[in-house]
Amino acid sequence: MGIIGGKWKTVILYHLMNKTLRYNELRKEMPTVTERTLSLQLKALEEDGLINREVYTSKPPLKVEYSLTDFGKTLIPLVQSIADWGDFVVENYSDSPL
Repeated sequence: MGIIGGKWKTVILYHLMNKTLRYNELRKEMPTVTERTLSLQLKALEEDGLINREVYTSKPPLKVEYSLTDFGKTLIPLVQSIADWGDFVVENYSDSPL
């Protein structure tokens, strides 16, 4: 839990499960996260070896893309299970207090 704990890490991993995204694309997927928080969480996930940060400097403007590493891909079944459970809760329990 130390690696993927917190409010945003699992959300970031979820959005990177099926595609590579640039920073601004991630921001659009998660409009309520602050830029500082997103930057810190991305850095932590990179340091833990779960995501890859690829910087393209061949021509301006600078382009940075994020994707899951092979180690990060091992979390896909877990993240998908959490997402499926969340969908189940919304569908079946959204009208009643938990």
